[in-house]
Amino acid sequence: MKSMFLPGVERNPQPGPYADAVRAMQAASPEYPQIWHMFAFKPAATAHLAKFTQEIMREPAPLTPGIRELIAAYTSARNQCPF
Repeated sequence: MKSMFLPGVERNPQPGPYADAVRAMQAASPEYPQIWHMFAFKPAATAHLAKFTQEIMREPAPLTPGIRELIAAYTSARNQCPF
């Protein structure tokens, strides 16, 4: 996988669950969502984004979580972005 546009972010994760997740994804596959590097770099700054994403994707809504995941996967594929 190509390196992200912010190599300083990619190379400087802070200790914690996001850094652990990045390492696990890297070990499992060369293709993984690069945004996890941002979460690992600044966990406190991205906490609101994680909460927002969980609420949008998992909380009760007219569309089921599965349909919302399909929409996100389709959008990512159309944008040639690994999901």
